[in-house]
Amino acid sequence: MTVTPLNTLFSAVSSPVGRILDRALAENDLSEDDLMTLFNAQGVDTLALAAAADEMRRRQVGERVTYVKTRNINFTNVCYTGCKFCAFGVHHNNPQAYTLDIAEVAKQAVEAWEWGCTEVCMQGGLNPKLGGDIYFRLVKAVKNALPDIHIHAFSPFEIQYAAQILRKSPEYVLRKLKDLGLGSLPGTAAEILDTEVRQILTKNKLSAQAWTEIIKTAHCVGLPTTATIMHGHVDGPRHWATHLSLIRSIQRETGGFSEFVPLGFIPYNTPLYAEGIARPGPTGMESLKMHAVSRLFLGKDIPNVQVSWVKLGAEMSQMCLGAGANDFGGTLHNESISKMAGADNGEYMPPEEFERLILDMGRIPAQRDTLYQLVEATPTPIPPTPPSDSDRRPAHFRAG
Repeated sequence: MTVTPLNTLFSAVSSPVGRILDRALAENDLSEDDLMTLFNAQGVDTLALAAAADEMRRRQVGERVTYVKTRNINFTNVCYTGCKFCAFGVHHNNPQAYTLDIAEVAKQAVEAWEWGCTEVCMQGGLNPKLGGDIYFRLVKAVKNALPDIHIHAFSPFEIQYAAQILRKSPEYVLRKLKDLGLGSLPGTAAEILDTEVRQILTKNKLSAQAWTEIIKTAHCVGLPTTATIMHGHVDGPRHWATHLSLIRSIQRETGGFSEFVPLGFIPYNTPLYAEGIARPGPTGMESLKMHAVSRLFLGKDIPNVQVSWVKLGAEMSQMCLGAGANDFGGTLHNESISKMAGADNGEYMPPEEFERLILDMGRIPAQRDTLYQLVEATPTPIPPTPPSDSDRRPAHFRAG
């Protein structure tokens, strides 16, 4: 059998991809056209792309793979919007509708702290019955119970919604939340920052321009955010390139993004897929290329690229961590949005499993906080197993 040497294998990389990777490894900026070429890479070109991204990851953040101990608290699934890509939000008269009491949210946060979590992540549907001040009340209740916990909460869509109901500006809402103790925002509700795509996904959600303005305002008032992309539905390389370019532009203006998180579309229980509009999520190769391209394009400005293990699964997450990503995400505890859409993976990953998977790659596991400061790990109680699909409704709730 003839064996092809590795250097010969990579010499087979096509000229267009090879030139782009050479420029990236020389730390030159890539263009949107470059991104489209990389997103369309095949065969050996894809292997070279992953290897180049892994090298840039090594230069920019080293060998650590980080994770955060966090609990997700989805305080209501009632939502008026009806986004076609979402299987989480329901009408208030749906038998599965729930809204947690403020006291229950605070109790869940206290449980998370006792388990060793440094963060709670709160997001929910847009429930017209709760009023615009619900976000203020949630932050105040959690901070009163736990002054030292980091609250990572409320998408730009929730901020816009609160501002509209209160007849205040998004800046007013963000400043008040920060004063009450909000630490950072998830940069979700971005999906694809392209008007054409957003009109198909949902006509009622905030525009790409509004998302951008709220994110910039959050950064301006001192609230860092994550940045995300949801891919694998009605989108393609052109949309991905435009989205990444906008994210880089915002970061160079504000410096407020803590990480970039590619999120694969989970299709199975969503109207968008049921109606035959969307494809069934990204392929494994698309997920690999998304993480690799994100590292090469964004890494100088946003050094942390996170895998979403709930979307990808543990094994595919390892593959993406070998292709430019450096963060495994959070333990989550009760994540439900992806699960309701049909994700196969669980709602909780213990730190021991993160560390096993990271060590298996020959990398160094490290616990971090929300803003990527390392945390000295201490033994903590193991939380109970998250509820099964048949017992998803919270123990303390009020209907609607």
